[in-house]
Amino acid sequence: MKQIFSVQNSFIKSLLQLQEKAKARKQSGTFLIEGLREIELAIKGNYELETILFVPEIITEKQISKFSNFQIIEISKEVYQKLAYRDTTEGILAVAKTKTLGLSDLKLPKNPLIVVMEAIEKPGNIGAMLRTCDAAKVDAVIIANPKTDLYNPNIIRSSVGCLFTNQIATASSEEVVAFLIENNINFYSATLQNSTAYHTQNYNTPTALVVGTEATGLSQIWRDKATQNIIIPMQGEIDSMNVSVAAAILIFEAKRQRGF
Repeated sequence: MKQIFSVQNSFIKSLLQLQEKAKARKQSGTFLIEGLREIELAIKGNYELETILFVPEIITEKQISKFSNFQIIEISKEVYQKLAYRDTTEGILAVAKTKTLGLSDLKLPKNPLIVVMEAIEKPGNIGAMLRTCDAAKVDAVIIANPKTDLYNPNIIRSSVGCLFTNQIATASSEEVVAFLIENNINFYSATLQNSTAYHTQNYNTPTALVVGTEATGLSQIWRDKATQNIIIPMQGEIDSMNVSVAAAILIFEAKRQRGF
């Protein structure tokens, strides 16, 4: 078994680049996964792993024997602490290959429930929404006009691995709108303008729920082309809430109407 105990090792330096830079992830077509549960979810989500790295003082060879099909490298605690994004993971990392995530790759049922996120910048918000989408078992998540690399380690962390459990695609807003129209999927845009209360709409037909940033909201195409603009009525002094909270409200209303 190969061993690496130096943070100056060239391979370790390349992995550090994967953790820190979207450009490195894009150029190599790989990214790092941290944590046993996340790695297992990635395998279940048909992500291809290249290498497993582990710290024997934290996780034993017996525990990682399930990954014997992959290259396994023993690393020191010092190397692990250099690479790890979190302090509480189980002493295991994996190098995985990215996916293309195109609209044409989506496999949708006859009556899908889709969540569209437009131009969400904060990885934590994306991760939180992916957790909700997994909990509600939505059929697909589409990220329109993405503003951050989907394999950002903070998205993996905040989604607790739900990046791998959801069916995800990315595209421009124009491409996503055309895709929804072409596939006869009604879409409901969460926006302040020309909106009706979200709970008055029927989400039992093929449906996409569309949310945007808290600062600027959705772009014009989503407001103009929507089946209906919807709003969550606010009773306090503010006119919006965190996008991940708003998305959860809309998603579970749709699931309620569909009988869960």
